[in-house]
Amino acid sequence: MNNAVFSQKERNIIILIIVVFLGAILLYALKGIFSAILGTLVMYTLFRNLNRFLIEKWRWPKSLSSVFIILVSLFIIVLPFVGIGSMLVNKAKELQSNPEWINSIIDAINRFVGDKLGKPDFLKEQIEASAAYAGGLLTAVLGMAANIFLEVTVMYFILYFLFVNYKGFESGIVHYLPFDDENAVVFGEELKNITYSNIIGQTFIAIVQGGCLSLGFWMFGVSDPLFWGVICAIMSFIPLIGPPLIFVPASLILFTEGQSWQAAGLLLWGFGLVINIDNVLRLVIARRIGDIHPLITVVGVIIGLPLFGIMGLVYGPLLLAYFLIAVKIYKANKRLALKREQLEQNQH
Repeated sequence: MNNAVFSQKERNIIILIIVVFLGAILLYALKGIFSAILGTLVMYTLFRNLNRFLIEKWRWPKSLSSVFIILVSLFIIVLPFVGIGSMLVNKAKELQSNPEWINSIIDAINRFVGDKLGKPDFLKEQIEASAAYAGGLLTAVLGMAANIFLEVTVMYFILYFLFVNYKGFESGIVHYLPFDDENAVVFGEELKNITYSNIIGQTFIAIVQGGCLSLGFWMFGVSDPLFWGVICAIMSFIPLIGPPLIFVPASLILFTEGQSWQAAGLLLWGFGLVINIDNVLRLVIARRIGDIHPLITVVGVIIGLPLFGIMGLVYGPLLLAYFLIAVKIYKANKRLALKREQLEQNQH
């Protein structure tokens, strides 16, 4: 006689409820390092082939391969960000210690706006209105820097163990994905292509655009062309609208200072060359690697910045692209299931 309170089916349902409940708690607890987890997956995708090559072809110990890749990635990816941050901090200190340049620009713009719009203190009013926000923004930036350091530390800690146990990690992913083997391979390949396109491809576009704008600033007499080229490279992760946020204000400043032909030349240089670099190189990258549509990138940036801060420029578009890949494979699975049902009905 079976005196069990619950049947096997009821036990399974209860266990499933417990798993979902505990999983929700874990997801909530991990929300603070979600960016680090996403960064780990991105880094694993970028360096996966190198890790397999070092271990399987050159017979390196797994731990040595993992440490080597982490050091390489630090030099290639992390150190440039440290350099950019240092450049921004030094520029802020320079402007703070020598505000004459900013004051001359403010005076020139105020004179121009006063003549054209009858508001001689326009810029002064805007600066005073945003002073409180700027103070809060500085505090937020400092907090973000500390948070990024924590996320990078967690990312490399997880990445080390993923590289060491790469076979178990990949087989586990394939096992738990709700796809058949064929779609799992397709999903992995598209994931890799989208990651390469957004990280490697977009970084290359950003460097070329930043370099070209820096050259344009130098030719048309804008101060600190290297600094603004670096800022343009960062803004280039927002396609089409990113670089104009740098060269259009610079052109307006040149115009207010009476340098009309330089201002016109910089605008032509920006819209004629810098913007079109994005269009041309994006087509080349799409043919060779894969592509993220500019609309996906823009929407992804809007989604990513509130979630991940400055890293949202990269993570936002990737996250949206991964979601669309999953939807695409789900639709393919659904069509395949419907065909199988129709075949079974025809056979009966």
